[in-house]
Amino acid sequence: MMTYEGPPKPQLPAPPTPSPYTMAVVTISSPEQFTTLLNSSRIVIADFHAEWCGPCKAIAPAYDSLARQISRPNQITFTKINVDEQQQLAQAYSVRAYVPPPSSPHPTIYGYVLYKSNKVGLTPDRLPTFIVFENGRVKETVNGADPQKLNGVIQKLATEASKSDGGDAGEGSSGGSWLGAAVTKPYADVTDQVETKGLELLNRDDEFGLPRVLFEGKPSALTGKDKSNAGKDWVESDTDEQLMLYVPFQSNLKVHSLQITSFATNDGDDDEAPMRPKTISLYTNRSHVLGFDEAEDIPAVQKVEIKPEDWDAKTGTVNVPLRFVKFQSVTSLVLFFSDGDGDSEKLRVDRIRFIGDAGDKRAMGKLEKIGDEPGE
Repeated sequence: MMTYEGPPKPQLPAPPTPSPYTMAVVTISSPEQFTTLLNSSRIVIADFHAEWCGPCKAIAPAYDSLARQISRPNQITFTKINVDEQQQLAQAYSVRAYVPPPSSPHPTIYGYVLYKSNKVGLTPDRLPTFIVFENGRVKETVNGADPQKLNGVIQKLATEASKSDGGDAGEGSSGGSWLGAAVTKPYADVTDQVETKGLELLNRDDEFGLPRVLFEGKPSALTGKDKSNAGKDWVESDTDEQLMLYVPFQSNLKVHSLQITSFATNDGDDDEAPMRPKTISLYTNRSHVLGFDEAEDIPAVQKVEIKPEDWDAKTGTVNVPLRFVKFQSVTSLVLFFSDGDGDSEKLRVDRIRFIGDAGDKRAMGKLEKIGDEPGE
């Protein structure tokens, strides 16, 4: 006797293969997650979008393609930020989805809420918004679904990053992405604003690096590379322990703090071994480097003293906080390293980083000096 078992059970489709897009793009679920990415990745591209936004969906394949081609761990990171779910981030970066017409009595940063409820007639304006960050700082903003413009901006930054990564220390890449200490938010690394052609360093030992090495990438002392034949990527003092460094900037800066890196390991038994800096005097907005006698007669804007325990054992770096109100519109800095932590007559500095905010670009004019190389 035959029994009726009903129609055959439909077979469930196989689960979809994960898209490369989901692997290349990080979906932001909290402001804290985004802050962590800004700290860990040199370049971050943020796609502010909404699920109901047609232009956002239209440009998604182009963004997908860019992410697959260009993403590099800890260097170039693509993210997506849903403005409905992450309103705090949208507000922080002034991302507007829709703006009301001038006659509207209901101006709001989230005009799309009114649009969706049909209470007010609004017109599309800002979504999607793409913001490109470099070293934690906003570099470019692209409003609307413009894949050609977005591609141009990202490709340019990616090319610059590749050139910087491919060169050895000593090739003159100002503002390397390496940092020896954490950066206090909302400030950023603004070392890329150093005008390397205008650098001057007095009492520099010619057997060591030129002034520009102070602003390059990761020190060779941390990479393990042998610099004996390739040129030493740090500076040391010559006739005594003092150094006088003049640093002009491309922009008007607000300087919050300094990071000084030194891998000197003077244990007191070797009088010739270089020391780490101890006392640093800072002078702002000078048109040229100060002479040593001149600096002694001019009151410093700030004088700091570094204690041995202040240095980070792993990175050889000390964070030097500044009196922020006194460093609000800085076009140049003179750093006078007057002594070191020990009795040696040699002082060593590997890297310097400036932390703060960058303002408008300056008209630099001519920076002509005697000698073929900066600092000579």
